[in-house]
Amino acid sequence: MKPSAILLISCPDQKGEVAAIADFVYRHGGNILHADEHADEESGLFLMRVEFDPKDFDIDLTDKNLTDFSRHFEPTAAKFQMKWRLALSSYRPRTIIFVSKYDHCLVDLLYRQRSGELNCDIALILSNHPDNQPIADFYKIPYEVVSVTKENKAEAEAKIQSLIDEHGPDFMVLARYMQILSNEFVNRYPRRIINIHHSFLPAFVGARPYHQAFERGVKLIGATSHYVTEVLDDGPIIEQDVVRVSHRDTVEDLIRKGRDLEKVVLSRAVRWHVENRVLVYGNKTVVF
Repeated sequence: MKPSAILLISCPDQKGEVAAIADFVYRHGGNILHADEHADEESGLFLMRVEFDPKDFDIDLTDKNLTDFSRHFEPTAAKFQMKWRLALSSYRPRTIIFVSKYDHCLVDLLYRQRSGELNCDIALILSNHPDNQPIADFYKIPYEVVSVTKENKAEAEAKIQSLIDEHGPDFMVLARYMQILSNEFVNRYPRRIINIHHSFLPAFVGARPYHQAFERGVKLIGATSHYVTEVLDDGPIIEQDVVRVSHRDTVEDLIRKGRDLEKVVLSRAVRWHVENRVLVYGNKTVVF
């Protein structure tokens, strides 16, 4: 696909916003390829994703700080009280994948990235166990083990932070990483840590959700991918899916069916994040 520029906007809902954005892109030589919008009546918020061809755009988009674009767009943004972000589809964000022992989500992400489905670069796989080292070696991705115990959590998190500083990821993925990160750590990376929870949130939060679901006798189980916040399993939801189960299914059946869901749901969430399709407002998301 040809390179494009993606403008993400949120602002109070009022007349003239779509016309103003379209006019701005037109006046500067851009050609709109896709435009999606949503007005949330309850919050009075307007959200929009505009993807345009920058081939003939007369504003410099090569500056990482977007100084030239900001200068030209600021009058429109100020008029409508817009919060905005511009991204280029040609940019490949860097990520670090966190994993514990379960490898199904990790392998799925690595395969999709290698096949070109995920337009990102995986800088590092970080784990609290050595089990997935052979997978990392196969894909030729650095693998670091940082052991985590009740006694060394602060020390382990400091080591993790040093690895993040070294590799400079744009975002991180918790691919069944079975450790709780501290509030201080999470708050450093708002909307930049994506988690997969093996349950259809908000039901069955915390540990052993499939066992909880089995005890409750549910007829559907699900998986949820969300941005991580300091409240456990409560961040803005990016994607969810479900599969039907029956009274004949054991806990092991639920876990097996759930794993198939987990990897698909997580890969969708990562792809949509990479493609700049997710806008967060409050504790919700709009995925365009």
